[in-house]
Amino acid sequence: MGFNCGIVGLPNVGKSTLFNALTATAQAESANYPFCTIEPNTGRVAVPDKRLAVLAGLAKSASVVPTYLEFVDIAGLVRGASKGEGLGNKFLSHIREVDAVCHVLRCFDDSGITHVEGGVDPVRDAEIVETELLIADLEAVERRFETTEKRAKGGDKDARTQLQILTPVLAVLQDGRPARTASIPNDQETAFRQLQLLTSKPVLYVCNVDEESAVDGNAYTRAVAEMAAANGAGIIIVSAEIESEVAQLDDPAERAEFLEGLGLSDTGLSRVIRAGYELLHLMTFFTVGPKETRAWTVAGAATAYDAAGRIHSDFQKGFIRAETIGYDDYIEHGGEQGAREAGRMRQEGREYKVKDGDVMLFRFNV
Repeated sequence: MGFNCGIVGLPNVGKSTLFNALTATAQAESANYPFCTIEPNTGRVAVPDKRLAVLAGLAKSASVVPTYLEFVDIAGLVRGASKGEGLGNKFLSHIREVDAVCHVLRCFDDSGITHVEGGVDPVRDAEIVETELLIADLEAVERRFETTEKRAKGGDKDARTQLQILTPVLAVLQDGRPARTASIPNDQETAFRQLQLLTSKPVLYVCNVDEESAVDGNAYTRAVAEMAAANGAGIIIVSAEIESEVAQLDDPAERAEFLEGLGLSDTGLSRVIRAGYELLHLMTFFTVGPKETRAWTVAGAATAYDAAGRIHSDFQKGFIRAETIGYDDYIEHGGEQGAREAGRMRQEGREYKVKDGDVMLFRFNV
């Protein structure tokens, strides 16, 4: 399982600038006019995790392989996108394919950069995008509900089950609230996700600010924070311009010094990743050995059986057990052998719930 995040927002809010900075590439053209990004640009970035180097050092691994995060820079949306205005149809279809929505909001004043709505108001901008997504979802669910209800009245048992999901979803959409706020029973979560509703995606608001506001934010970001709290969404403050400058520095020490000079402890990328992992309930486990130390991403509810399949289908097919050491135990006892001798290595079965930082060795037979 990867983390696939779509960067969305109105035109000229800094989406492409942020994308370029986060992926340290120039794939997306940044320009002072709408729709400079027509096809979605995709960039994969390594997820920074200091634990990797520590584990590799203890195991004397020949290589280190991080897990990856994928960003998709999606064309800017305008009012009427749900009716096909601008590049609306492409915008909506691309959002359906991502796991989470990274919603960039302009939270800075600059008379040299035009705003499609005539002025800076991040809360209004967020509502424009959310409204377009909600309208598209409402129309889709209404059509589906009508046909499903007819089938249910005709005695179709599957249709009756589907109505149990569609009914609460339709209710919140008609009330002007996103699909993710609907109360869905745990045993129907998978069916709910299969609806691929635009407003069912977890949302992270990224407030793009000027350099002076990068540490403490400003009046715009405070308004967004209030809105995010009411909607159950996440929020981080990032200066796309600062991130662009950071991306030019190859030396980690220089990056750290540059950030420290601005009063920042880490990059916007690190903060986006942490917020994204929390948003999607993701976590990391490790495989460690002399050849390589590798990080793997799994869902928060993943079992040892799921984790085995993340590595290779044969591991899952022939699963016997997972020899597991917690990260802290691995470090405290100087590696696998020390943890084993101290009795800190556990033999876990397929139903074991993986914990963040677990070092795992899978035994299998096919």
